[in-house]
Amino acid sequence: MIEARHLRVLRAVAATGSFSAAARELGCTQPAVSQQMKALEGSAGTPLLIRTGREMRLTEAGEVLVRHASGILAGLTAAEEEVAAIAGLRAGRVRLVSFPSGSSTLVPTALAALRAAHPGTRVSLVEAEPPRSIEMLREGDCDVALAFRYGAGSAGRPADGQGEWDDLVVRPILADRLVGLVPEGHRLAGAGSVGMAELADESWIAGCPRCRRQLVDVCEEAGFTPRIDFATDDYPAVVGLVGAGLGVAVLPELAIESVRPRGARTVVVEPAVEREIVALTLPDLAQVPAVAATLDELSRAATRA
Repeated sequence: MIEARHLRVLRAVAATGSFSAAARELGCTQPAVSQQMKALEGSAGTPLLIRTGREMRLTEAGEVLVRHASGILAGLTAAEEEVAAIAGLRAGRVRLVSFPSGSSTLVPTALAALRAAHPGTRVSLVEAEPPRSIEMLREGDCDVALAFRYGAGSAGRPADGQGEWDDLVVRPILADRLVGLVPEGHRLAGAGSVGMAELADESWIAGCPRCRRQLVDVCEEAGFTPRIDFATDDYPAVVGLVGAGLGVAVLPELAIESVRPRGARTVVVEPAVEREIVALTLPDLAQVPAVAATLDELSRAATRA
């Protein structure tokens, strides 16, 4: 019989390429990793690894097991958490991953409400942008992913990530509109609304890779290609560069909410562009009470923000 602990070890060995690296990741000894891999190969009845010097390479059977391991482990986690909650042993634990502007706005409100309602629930938080956060969910490295995607463009461009989430449970949270950000002394700083084409000759400051791609798409639909002089994943850095008069930017409202835009002014940009904020989980995990409660509180946080 194949044991879950052996699958976790196999996945670690496949990811790191060696027993010693897997042992460091799992917090155990190299002999323990070796023994568990031997036990797994005994249960499978076929070699799973080819040892070439200090590195390990998966056999065809090993690749099959690794491919199925994430789903198997997610299902086991769901079963353990649900049984524990039903039995009243513990409220559960939730591993949450979020993009930065969500971490500073929606997540604190949601987790404070969750702790008040379910004091025994433990939540951990790490940050990652999509698509990496989605990969973490599918790989079993988190239970809930707060993520975003952009809608279809007016020129017929398909929705960002269309079809990527068909295998996941998707909880809509809010629609987050993009707003323009210009220096205080800019010619358009006092405008009620600004067409994207009016910014065609500006120097641009771009954000995360997915937002950067969206910026280019929106500008091209407005008839120009933006001249991106600066690019950074750090929203405060974007605001600082705009505030220093080094360019203009478009940022989601959540990002503006999480940063004090000193030296910069926000303007409404037309046509309107929104990104969809969602909470994602696996179908099995959606049945876990602690995970379901986290999804509920993230939804409520949008109305409190």
